[in-house]
Amino acid sequence: MPASGGRHRLTRRTKIATGALALAIAGGALTVAMTVGDPNAANAASSSQAAGQITCPDVASRLPAIPAQAQAEVTRNLELLNTQIAEANNRLQTTVGQGGPNFVQNAILGPLEDKRVATVNRIATAIGRNAAKPQGLDSLATCSLGGQSGAGAPAPAPAPAQGGQNGNNGQNGNTGNTGNTGNTGNAGVGQISCPDVESRLPAIPAQAQAEVQRNLELLNTQINEANNRLQTTVGQGGPNFVQNAILGPLEDKRVATINRIATAIGRNAEKPQGLDALAPCSQ
Repeated sequence: MPASGGRHRLTRRTKIATGALALAIAGGALTVAMTVGDPNAANAASSSQAAGQITCPDVASRLPAIPAQAQAEVTRNLELLNTQIAEANNRLQTTVGQGGPNFVQNAILGPLEDKRVATVNRIATAIGRNAAKPQGLDSLATCSLGGQSGAGAPAPAPAPAQGGQNGNNGQNGNTGNTGNTGNTGNAGVGQISCPDVESRLPAIPAQAQAEVQRNLELLNTQINEANNRLQTTVGQGGPNFVQNAILGPLEDKRVATINRIATAIGRNAEKPQGLDALAPCSQ
């Protein structure tokens, strides 16, 4: 009996040990399966690392003392700068592998710079209404791509001349807002056309004439630049390239310029409403 009882106890211990080993093996297999069985998580991490991240100069640290009257507007536009960077980084992650070698510059960094130029100019204008207007903030608009694994990110291509982002005059654009009439090369690409803003304006006060005229000329310059880019980027990007890299940024520029026109008129007369509807253009 003792010998038989010993064998029974040994058998029970063996079964318990065998069961524990099976659980351990099963648990290990489950861990391995959970680790290697979720390619989406691994791919997302890999994609994020490969895409890198967009970094931009800090505008807030370069601002002078902000008048109390401008605080709210400046803060709102500083927050908008952060939103623009976050949106650009999100697009960078979600478009990995799309387009050609210049896709990031043309479809993400370029449009981001255009938006930042308009936003930075609004900040400078808000401060300038009640203090000395800060100069040179446009130099903070350009962002870059960093943090790519493997080969470093290519240096961003120089941004096209913006012919009046700071409201410079002297730009001999075409009359009307119908695009560039001198660009006859590559006619198959088509041409960008935009609604005519000037014909929709009310009577312009004498005090606003110079500023309004300068911004109307800037609208023409923007169309000319967009048409030139349309011609020089034939075959680049995917089916949405023209919308994402040319028409979208053009609309952003036109919104900012049209708002400056409305603001200039509104300082000495009733501010025109609804001009933003004239910002979108088509090919």
